[in-house]
Amino acid sequence: MKVAATIATGIVETGAITLTVVFAGLIGGLAWNLLTWYFGIPSSSSHALIGGVVGATLIAAGASAVKGKELVSHVLIPAVLAPLTAIVVATLGTFLVYVITRRVPEGIRSRGFRLGQIGSASLVSLAHGTNDAQKTMGVITLALITGGVIRPDAGVPFWVIVASATSISLGTYLGGWRVIRTLGKGLTEIETPQGFAAESSSAAVIFSSSHFGFPLSTTQVCAGSVIGAGLGKRLAEVRWGVAARMGVAWLITLPAAALVGALAWASANGIGGSLGVLTVFCVSAMLSGGLYLLSRRAPVNAGNVNDKWTAKERSA
Repeated sequence: MKVAATIATGIVETGAITLTVVFAGLIGGLAWNLLTWYFGIPSSSSHALIGGVVGATLIAAGASAVKGKELVSHVLIPAVLAPLTAIVVATLGTFLVYVITRRVPEGIRSRGFRLGQIGSASLVSLAHGTNDAQKTMGVITLALITGGVIRPDAGVPFWVIVASATSISLGTYLGGWRVIRTLGKGLTEIETPQGFAAESSSAAVIFSSSHFGFPLSTTQVCAGSVIGAGLGKRLAEVRWGVAARMGVAWLITLPAAALVGALAWASANGIGGSLGVLTVFCVSAMLSGGLYLLSRRAPVNAGNVNDKWTAKERSA
């Protein structure tokens, strides 16, 4: 619950926040997530959410309402260290996996690690819930505190935990195939031992961060682990062009989401009242629907997600 507490009370001053600010922050986070999803770029939903809330808070209540020191220590520094740590851990883990199993026949090794990935992938899912779902819980709790429904020290209500867990599970079930393709095929070609090492490394880094209450990006950690898995196997190819595009997206996630969050608040506040919030919501829904329809022109699904990475995708 430390990550949820960080988001709810550790980034912005709750006394300076209104429900419109929380709404605008969510719009900022969602807009950036949908845009990067369309282009298949694994961006950070965590940093988009935090950026949206911070941007809306800045324009609504001023810089004094943002806890700058906590933002740096709990968000920005872990954002840099976490993927680098994941790369190092996954590189070492992949190297050790191949060294330890070098005398095992290829077929047996492949089948063994394929079974092992059930456990390692489950660990990543569990770790994802200990960090990403906590951010959703934190924002809902922030809204409840702002609306006077609960006290600032009341903790996260049980129904908020259930709702967040259900939502993140449903999202995992539906699958973001465009992002899956980029991570699974775009960065490097992953064999089962590499996949096992990457997933185990991701889970270890995310669990460690959650223990200390740092709301890091599980996307960045998993991507770093995949890069590390490529580096840890001799002669494996890492497509640095894809990694560079992801790096640029990571750098601009916070400011881009903050800008959208600020614009959403300014628009809602300019129109005024519930009508302003409803107008921004409807415009956002229409733009999201249009982006979804555009994505259907070249759909990515379970049937083609593992197709060979094409020259067109390399140059995109």
